[in-house]
Amino acid sequence: MDTIAAISTPAGEGAIGIVRLSGPQAIQLTDTIYQGKKSLREVDSHTIVYGKIVDNDSKDHLEEVMVSVMRAPKTFTREDVVEINCHGGVVSIQRILQLVLRQGARLAEPGEFTKRAFLNGRIDLSQAEAVMDLIRAKTDQAMTSAVHQVEGRLGRQIQQLRQTILEALAQVEVNIDYPEYDDVEEMTQQTLRQHADQVQAAIGELLSTAAQGKILREGLKTAIIGRPNVGKSSLLNSLAQDTRAIVTDVPGTTRDVIEEYVNVRGVPLKLIDTAGIRETEDLVEKIGVERSRQMLKEAELILLVLNNNEPLSQEDELLFEAVADLEVIIILNKTDLPTKTDREKINLLASGRPVITTSLLQDEGLDELEAAIAALFFEQGVERADSSYVSNTRHIALLEQALQSIHSAIEGIDTGMPVDIVQIDMQKAWELLGEITGDTVGETLIDQLFSQFCLGK
Repeated sequence: MDTIAAISTPAGEGAIGIVRLSGPQAIQLTDTIYQGKKSLREVDSHTIVYGKIVDNDSKDHLEEVMVSVMRAPKTFTREDVVEINCHGGVVSIQRILQLVLRQGARLAEPGEFTKRAFLNGRIDLSQAEAVMDLIRAKTDQAMTSAVHQVEGRLGRQIQQLRQTILEALAQVEVNIDYPEYDDVEEMTQQTLRQHADQVQAAIGELLSTAAQGKILREGLKTAIIGRPNVGKSSLLNSLAQDTRAIVTDVPGTTRDVIEEYVNVRGVPLKLIDTAGIRETEDLVEKIGVERSRQMLKEAELILLVLNNNEPLSQEDELLFEAVADLEVIIILNKTDLPTKTDREKINLLASGRPVITTSLLQDEGLDELEAAIAALFFEQGVERADSSYVSNTRHIALLEQALQSIHSAIEGIDTGMPVDIVQIDMQKAWELLGEITGDTVGETLIDQLFSQFCLGK
């Protein structure tokens, strides 16, 4: 296998930049452009040494660096790995990368370091995918869940399920090999049913965390809607703790959709501040209103903002109708002003959904709103004892398919179907679970998954 190299730190200025190499020639290749007290070939593994990078053609010293040397197999890729730590300027790190490539390294493809870790047996596919979840985590809880998956928690659970199925399939082989014993088939069906029930329960337990896990991984698409000038932009700014949207007393100030990620008690929200929904002749505002209506169809949570200082209007009632079948929290804002709205009618229109009173101008009611959001999607609280969630869409789909195969196997057993037919459904479940860890996955899918990674990871 050849030696690859890439920049592993974000583009732009920074204190430190890192060029990472992995492969059989990583140490020798770097040593040709390195000057220090001793050769990199001589330093101990998993040490960091000071030196300079030299352009062999011009003999110029390009950079002062700290070089980390890690020898196989105790590295992330299970290959020799070198990390050149230099100053984080754009020109500096690019010059070092170009010099490394001139010495014979190949520019790494997106995710190729993690791909090599997978191909070399360092991690399974679920752990590899969790690396990206770790990078993209938007809350502490999402990061904790990703860390546990990187450690292999999900992979171990899947391997246990596959082993249980394998034991059941072994019983089928006994039945096929020794058909002369009258009680073998009955015993095999009983064993198959026990194993199938065990796998079914375990997959069901994993899938029970899927909704919460997907929210932690991708964020909850949350649309803030309401008539103009009820406090939608103020709500976005309050939750984001930043001035992201312009707030004025002029109705129709927000003309377009504004998006911001916020962390509400461990729940990542992708907040979408929409233009106030009303009939208007202003062409630009009309486009904004249409986009707001489109957001209603795509959002997973609606924050419907009403004005406590105004009577309920027909437009407000139409908004209640538009969100009748959606997850909604009603926010009655501007409680610092005299109440002019009909609270009883609001409660009736809410149909049992949460109604939170706020004065965003005085920062009142936000704690109650955050508690309502967390309770709506994490009824038992966002924390789990093991912080373990199934969050990857691909994993969820494979678990659901595997569960369906187990259901078919159980139905076959209950109807007295021959065990070699039941074996087909059990085998299919075993293969589907193997796709999660990469044991039964094709090369095309592997390439597709790793192409989504960033360079240098």
